[in-house]
Amino acid sequence: MGQTSTGGASRTPGSALRWGRRYLMVQPDHFRVEYRINPYMDLAEQPDLARTRMQWDGLIAALASAGATVEPIAQRADAPDMVYAMNLGLAMTDRTGARRAVMSHMRYAERRMETDTAATWFAGAGFETSTVGRGGIGAHLEAGDAFPFGDALVVGFGPRTDELGLKAVATELDVRVRGLRITHPGMYHLDLAFCPLDADRAMVCPSAFDDASADAVLRLVPDPLVLTEEEALTFCANSVVVGRTILMPRCPDRVRAILERWGFEIVLVDVDEFHKGGGSIRCLTNPLDIEVGRDLPAVPGGEVHLPGC
Repeated sequence: MGQTSTGGASRTPGSALRWGRRYLMVQPDHFRVEYRINPYMDLAEQPDLARTRMQWDGLIAALASAGATVEPIAQRADAPDMVYAMNLGLAMTDRTGARRAVMSHMRYAERRMETDTAATWFAGAGFETSTVGRGGIGAHLEAGDAFPFGDALVVGFGPRTDELGLKAVATELDVRVRGLRITHPGMYHLDLAFCPLDADRAMVCPSAFDDASADAVLRLVPDPLVLTEEEALTFCANSVVVGRTILMPRCPDRVRAILERWGFEIVLVDVDEFHKGGGSIRCLTNPLDIEVGRDLPAVPGGEVHLPGC
């Protein structure tokens, strides 16, 4: 199944990620579990709002200490999951230098109103906005499924994003998309199973994918830190990387040993109230500083590559 390094070898660190130093976050004033759209949600297990706010403020402080900045926006009262800002849209500077935000078209109707409010913020911040799924094409894209890595935008599809969504975002942003089919119900977004660390490394959980996609992702990453299913379900891949610092909700001992051997500093940030809704640190943060031409190549017209094709 391709390369399956577990990070045992000591190598010169790859180039640090140049994106991940500016984030959009949504204030958690109306966060609650009001419905069930993932395996973690239980209407009988509601978040403690005071603790939720303390943890959200703690994450902002940790990001600032690591050298990142945050743009906070208000949460809609009718959108309890809007705190998971990663899924509002995919923002980047395109190949012409224009700032673009492709707004998500959520799989579940319970979340779709979030992007209307987010689009207003993006437009006010100087982004040209568009929305996948509008105009009758019926595509779904959730931005928590998309990361730049190597020569492409790596996008998970299956539970939330679909193949039409891959094609739409590739064309919209003039980038190459490499799709990975997600099959694990507990890792329904790519950001629960895949975390870019630097130019050569990423945390990867092959158990999240079908066989062809598991093989594809292990070939895509030159030096993967392969997570077991048990490790990934701690939310350890749902982390944020700022240079050589990784903000993590939890870090299994084996994973910590490898990351520290690779020269990363681990900062644990408690966000367990947000785990009740099925998200963690990466879900709470939407990067605003991805650049086509720097973080992934421009491909006029876009391309989509699916596993096995």
